[in-house]
Amino acid sequence: MIARYTRPEMGRIFSEQNKFDQWLAVELAAAEALAESGEVPAEAARALRAHAGFDIARIDAIERETRHDVIAFTTAVAEKMAAAGQADASRWLHYGLTSNDVVDTAQALMLKQASKILVDGARALAEILKRRAYEFKDTVQIGRTHGIHAEPITFGLKLALWYDEVTRGTSRLEAAAEDLRVGKISGAVGTFGHIGPEAEERICARLGLKPAAISSQVIARDRHAAWVASLALIAATLEKIALEIRHLQRTEVREAEEPFSAGQKGSSAMPHKRNPVVSEQICGLARVIRSNAQAAFENVALWHERDISHSSVERVILADSAILTDYLLAKTRWLVDGMRVYPERMLRNLESTQGLIFSGQLLLDLAAAGMLREQAYKLVQTKAMHAWENGASFRAAVESDDQVLSFLSLEKIKAAFSVDRQLTHVDRIFRQVFGQDTQN
Repeated sequence: MIARYTRPEMGRIFSEQNKFDQWLAVELAAAEALAESGEVPAEAARALRAHAGFDIARIDAIERETRHDVIAFTTAVAEKMAAAGQADASRWLHYGLTSNDVVDTAQALMLKQASKILVDGARALAEILKRRAYEFKDTVQIGRTHGIHAEPITFGLKLALWYDEVTRGTSRLEAAAEDLRVGKISGAVGTFGHIGPEAEERICARLGLKPAAISSQVIARDRHAAWVASLALIAATLEKIALEIRHLQRTEVREAEEPFSAGQKGSSAMPHKRNPVVSEQICGLARVIRSNAQAAFENVALWHERDISHSSVERVILADSAILTDYLLAKTRWLVDGMRVYPERMLRNLESTQGLIFSGQLLLDLAAAGMLREQAYKLVQTKAMHAWENGASFRAAVESDDQVLSFLSLEKIKAAFSVDRQLTHVDRIFRQVFGQDTQN
């Protein structure tokens, strides 16, 4: 991933340095676990722990000749051991292992590290959403369906919905990350041809991983596909939030907008512009993560016990998906935390249709009062369409209609046009989302 979208901590996880650090961690754990069972000399395991190291430039140089990254790595480590006077101990490096015992197990360690950052970032976003949901719990806003005014909501409900979705996304990521917290030391075709399952258990335990119940030469890639898919779903939620803010920032709506800092410029040609550029960036980059999920699904099917068609893909999609999700979570936290909200504009927009948004409640009240529903619908719709097309007051038309008045008093008509009546259950919804929280 390009530096523009890479935050330092996540970038470090997917650096060459950390990748080889994790490869070495697997190699050392294997040597020490095998030393416990007497398959590797204990002094060799101690020497590896004390002296094993690598130089990335040297690994790259060897790989240019061997065209095999793991052989380049083990050769470079063996050279370091020889330079330290421990050439004999290097015989026990990579003993009984195949390349993917190291690569897949080390990759599990890296994805575990990345998942911790992502889960923490998602939880932090949820806390911001919760705080702002309570801030605007009773801020009345028009709800829109198909982009058209529907019925009243509160802006806090919109934020609570986002919170609920983010928490589900976090749970899915945690589950996928736990499924990926597995190593495999089962050899070239998964049969433990050279070292046994007990050694795999000990090696994985040293690394904080679980052994895969069964593997081929690789850990089954449905696990990785589920993990990338969980990131794609988180990205989709972040896009949902950003897309909504983009709409609310439109000049004709102007109910909320993303932060605009001092000195920021929106356009090279139009000094008045305050464009939702971060929201648009979130929407754009979410597409990349979703496309990576498709590639992850394609990686599940491999020839027989393994081919390497998945390998080149994973070098791109795993790092890029994690880095971009981390970046988008940070941008969305910034967006929601600093979002400017305009309650007065929300109220003005809600009132702009002069009562049309209460047509549903009026229909129900007329039916409850005894008017046939079909008759009530036709009456209410006729009044509503006339008001819409002529810019007239729907409520005034209703209050002066003899048919309506024959079923509803002016007091009951007033109740049909009550915002508070439609928002009676906001507190209940908040309790369902946040529990018995008393936050204000």
